[in-house]
Amino acid sequence: MTRTVSIAPPILYVGTPVVLISTLNPDGTANLAPNSSVFALGDRLTLGVGMGWRTFENLEREREAVLNFPDARLWPQVERLAGLTGQDHPPAHAPSFECVKDKFGRAGLTPIPSETVGPPRVDECPIQAEVEVLAIHPAAPGEDVAYVETCWRRVHVHERLSVAGTQRIHPARWDPLFYIFRHYAAADRRLGMTFRAEDRELTEDAA
Repeated sequence: MTRTVSIAPPILYVGTPVVLISTLNPDGTANLAPNSSVFALGDRLTLGVGMGWRTFENLEREREAVLNFPDARLWPQVERLAGLTGQDHPPAHAPSFECVKDKFGRAGLTPIPSETVGPPRVDECPIQAEVEVLAIHPAAPGEDVAYVETCWRRVHVHERLSVAGTQRIHPARWDPLFYIFRHYAAADRRLGMTFRAEDRELTEDAA
């Protein structure tokens, strides 16, 4: 039997994808915030979002967003957003955050128009999902977190990721950015595929 130790880690980000959530502020300007709690199943994407942040307020009010998935090379731009807030004043639980209105500009990212929702997409992100909010589920009493269930209306991908003549994304060409115990990481090697994988020939990069 392998020896183990019991611990109480402050966070348990064992490896989750990073997403940049773009939403609309009350004045119609764009907000952009990094998030590392997203779960996808079918056409549903569920987010874990802190209720004390501008992103949650915008999601609750506008009921739409764009979920922009950066690849590994964009981690410096993601980190530039990490200590910013779109609120007029930092929230009480994060007094060191800097209030910034133009988060796209601060991060060095480019907003481009969406097709089915109001918030802009992030041009540099290889996968961009325009979503509508279906439901918001508060977490357990006393927790300042909610689970936001969304459904994608339209998905855009950089052409290099698209498998020509299909509706698929090439798995070997997608290099997602992961958040692991508050460190950024890349999926630098492919180990294999599940028996349910389709287009099995796409495990090797044909670029």
